[in-house]
Amino acid sequence: MELICRKLRLVVASTLYLKPTRLHWRHPTSILRQPRRWNSAVATASLLETPAIQLRDYQEECIQSVLSHIGEGHKRLGVSLATGSGKTVIFTQLIGRVPPRKTLADKTMIIVHRRELVDQAYQHCRRAYPDSTVEIEMGNLVASGHGDITIASVRSLTSGDRLEKFDPRHYKLVLVDEAHHIVAPTYRTVLAHFGLREKSPDSPILVGVSATFSRFDGLRLGAAIDQIVYHKDYTDMIHENWLANAMFTTVKSEADLKSVRKDKFGDFAVGSLSKAVNTIKSNDITVRAWLANAPERKSTLVFCVDIEHTKGLTETFRQYGIDARYITGKTHRTTRDEQLCKFRDREYPVLLNCGLFTEGTDIPNIDCVLLARPTRSRNLLIQMIGRGLRLYPGKKDCHIIDMVATLDTGVISTPTLFGLHPDEVLKEVSTEKLKEKKSAAEQASVAQRVPAEDDELDVSDIKLTFTKYDTIYDLIHDMKSEKHIRSLSPYAWVRVGEKKYHLSGGSGWLTLEHQDPSDDSFSSPYTVHHVMTFKTTDDKTQYTRPRLIASTEDMETAVRAADTFASTHFVDRYISARQRWRNNPASSAQIEFLNAAKIREGTIKPGDLTRGQAADLIIKLRFGSKRRFEGKRKRRAKHDEKIRDIQELQRRGEVKVGPVEA
Repeated sequence: MELICRKLRLVVASTLYLKPTRLHWRHPTSILRQPRRWNSAVATASLLETPAIQLRDYQEECIQSVLSHIGEGHKRLGVSLATGSGKTVIFTQLIGRVPPRKTLADKTMIIVHRRELVDQAYQHCRRAYPDSTVEIEMGNLVASGHGDITIASVRSLTSGDRLEKFDPRHYKLVLVDEAHHIVAPTYRTVLAHFGLREKSPDSPILVGVSATFSRFDGLRLGAAIDQIVYHKDYTDMIHENWLANAMFTTVKSEADLKSVRKDKFGDFAVGSLSKAVNTIKSNDITVRAWLANAPERKSTLVFCVDIEHTKGLTETFRQYGIDARYITGKTHRTTRDEQLCKFRDREYPVLLNCGLFTEGTDIPNIDCVLLARPTRSRNLLIQMIGRGLRLYPGKKDCHIIDMVATLDTGVISTPTLFGLHPDEVLKEVSTEKLKEKKSAAEQASVAQRVPAEDDELDVSDIKLTFTKYDTIYDLIHDMKSEKHIRSLSPYAWVRVGEKKYHLSGGSGWLTLEHQDPSDDSFSSPYTVHHVMTFKTTDDKTQYTRPRLIASTEDMETAVRAADTFASTHFVDRYISARQRWRNNPASSAQIEFLNAAKIREGTIKPGDLTRGQAADLIIKLRFGSKRRFEGKRKRRAKHDEKIRDIQELQRRGEVKVGPVEA
């Protein structure tokens, strides 16, 4: 890798095709020939002869699964593989294994969204198919449209009329890297061009590959992919020694994220987040956390929020005498390549970046990842962690240091990937230990907990603050059971059961629920159902049967899907948690109803509750169970004296082999 990094400076002319030889389909048992040389018309650098690629067992298994489903007539397929599993190798090898469609349709289109991924795919294809025409469609590099293999940036491909020259009738295969982006508008435009927006017998095969097959905005990947045909999680890869082991440490950053705005996708808005995180105090804690936990690490990659944060944190590292350098999207290509090569050679220990190395970057020597960029996106967190899990000579494991925030900001932290509470404090905990913690949490099935008190723990010279959670649940005076879901959503979700939430919308309601694992009627653990209300001719209220609108693997995705539905079907006045009326005193009708329900000893007075709190309590009583609340109060006394394992609030996003819901 270092040799390539130093010597390879790819200079591609505007016309990037070699001699127009056709890519002939080879039987799956055929052995692909070794690459002969780099054509001088395409690259100025020459590479040493490399042996034919030896696929790992699971890579061959994955390819065979794809071919098997193609043989059964499936056309829109997904492959879920952990970062570092060799996704590019797999889909490159697929090209020679998929037979032509209608004899003449033998071309392949590879679609990516970053320049680094274009370069990576190009190099793999040139090695695997040295006698085939390989073209690039990206920026100023314009393909002819007649190449055997075209590697295209999705942004360039959908710019102007550049897509029109690629005749769908001549293509057998469309490959999409980082396919969790596949339902974005640009990708859908390309899929429509190739006849892949809907299931069609007269279209190429679509294979999407990703390490994170879920969408933060709740949109369903089933709009583009019908079947997940293979899945291998990064925990499986670690267990089978295909990826390096990971050790996790969480450190409370002291950054105040409560006022940080959200972007249109629901993650933290970069500018607002940077102001909250890029402070002298927060940067100092971050560097001291690294000094306390990973000073012996040889190659630490740090993820920052934006350029200003990257510069500020780099300067803080240097003030402590650490040779830290940074790269951003504004760094000149030559400088970026030079700094990357030196980092790969371990000439300096800490490299900081913002927005560059979350996808498609291969730096296997990384033995520490410092997460200084809080996020509400599970996918982004997994991508950042994955940068440090590649194998490398002499590398025992990768230390993941997560500068976490608190639950009420909706932040996704490393514990949540294992189904633990976002504020769980970890100190050099292995993946195996985290899985054990998750199992214990599931078995405990403890009621949802709320903050009780802050404790302090000294580790070296750093004061780490963490929060304990007990079983206290007070029906009236403690309305914090909705704290987590409302950090994920702007809507007034109300918890009405142990694992059940309700959103009233005036004309009906939504129910978000974690299903019993033994219930085989649901393919995924989290479901969202919609019930409509309507008036009959005699002015009686009627209800429709619950209609399933989403079924997801984790709570965050379920919330996004439910919110997307609610925003188009309900009036904002009824569902928004930020409506002014919710802060007004409770109405006399609300007080009368609650007192009649006798939910507490004594009488509730108008000043005791806001109108919003009263509305939430009424929903709890109507859609939950008064008996459940009384039982919970009785159980509280029994468990007050001991702290139990943190309840699972968020399941790690799981991908299952099988059909994808449309």
